[in-house]
Amino acid sequence: MATVGCGGVLVADTFCGPMQRLPAAGELMVVDTMLPEAGGCAANVAIDLAHQGISVDVVGCLGRDASARIVTEGLAASGVGCSQVVYSDRFPTSKTVILIVSGEDRRYIHTFGANQAFTVADVQRDWVAGLRVLYIGGFLLLPAFHSEPFAELLRFCRAHGVTTVVDVVTPRHVAGLTGVAPLLPLIDWFLPNDDEARALTGRSTPAEQLACLRDAGANGIVITCGPHGLVAAAHGQAWQAPAFTMEVVDPSGAGDAFSSGLIVGLLEDWDLRHTLAYASAVGGSAVRAVGTTPGVFGAAEAEAFIAGHPWALSPLRLP
Repeated sequence: MATVGCGGVLVADTFCGPMQRLPAAGELMVVDTMLPEAGGCAANVAIDLAHQGISVDVVGCLGRDASARIVTEGLAASGVGCSQVVYSDRFPTSKTVILIVSGEDRRYIHTFGANQAFTVADVQRDWVAGLRVLYIGGFLLLPAFHSEPFAELLRFCRAHGVTTVVDVVTPRHVAGLTGVAPLLPLIDWFLPNDDEARALTGRSTPAEQLACLRDAGANGIVITCGPHGLVAAAHGQAWQAPAFTMEVVDPSGAGDAFSSGLIVGLLEDWDLRHTLAYASAVGGSAVRAVGTTPGVFGAAEAEAFIAGHPWALSPLRLP
């Protein structure tokens, strides 16, 4: 049986680039690669965990089409179990084209597809009960994955000793904690980035965001801030830490890789400092190659990198 279950957004990604600029209207531009791969939060975290030697299954919704095979074959090739994946007869597999322009942020062209059919009922309780960690990625972006049944799933996990790790994606129409606040006391580790935390809390700085989530009842919280590192809170204390420096080829997937590293730390029962250092190293490694997962460290690589690079977790005073 799997040790970790990864549920949520599944996407057939195509990465185009890197390129020096976007093509002009009517121009044919040749790029070095157009990389099709399994993507979306659930797939990325699952593949990264498998690369670190963790037994993992994925649960999410795909269409009955050729793009679904890109996802399932990519997962299977990485050693990720796909037996929990469900299929929609109504919607095609979600797809994203990612345009990578040197020196600029990525541009996305996306079709939401079968992710809109994924529900809490698709997450089988007998499967969950056998896990040590359940990760749900892309909450708030999944329109049929409703808060009330999700709360019941989180209560089930707590009753069965399954640690829960949740991250969110905040669409433009989402603002405020209304959809998340009732869930925060039930989630063991909540992992927004600073943009997502700003949308949820309305606060401008990561320290203010952290304090707002803590006051709303969150347990363990990590807010990732890209090249500016992270802030975290747990057990009545708060900390901040820098990011490791990496040569950036494509920043896609760094947040998901961080989530996988934190999950490894939870499974290994490491102290918070080593867990966050490991997660930061694994997260940073994702930027080294085109795509969400090809550049991600394995466990031995991450430990060797940490040993050779200084990193400090410092106390943080919250407002």
